[in-house]
Amino acid sequence: MGETRRRFDPEFRAGAVRIVRETGKSIAQVSRDLGINAGTLANWVQMDRLAREQDAGSGQELAESEREELARLRRQKAEWAKERAELEMERDVLKRSVVLWVKEATGR
Repeated sequence: MGETRRRFDPEFRAGAVRIVRETGKSIAQVSRDLGINAGTLANWVQMDRLAREQDAGSGQELAESEREELARLRRQKAEWAKERAELEMERDVLKRSVVLWVKEATGR
C-alpha cells in the first residue's frame, strides 16, 4: 500500500526556511528539529534562494549619481582600511617599545 504524503502549509515552509537562513543552523539540524525530511527542507531553501535572487535581479539599475556615490564610498573605505592598518602597526610598535622600556627600567 502506498505511503501518504504530508502536506505543509506555506507559513510552515516559510518559517522553516527562515530558521535555516537566520540561525545559521544546517538544513539537517533544522529538519531533525522540525521532524521533516532534509531533502524536502533543502528544496524549500533552494526555491527561496532562487526567488530572492530573481527579486534582487529585477531591481532597476543604479543611476549615474548613485554609481558615483558608490565608487566614492568604496574609495573612502579603501583609504580608511589603509589608514587603520598603519595605525595598528604604529600601535604595535609602541606596545613593543613600552615593554622594552619597562624591562630596561626594572633591570630584567
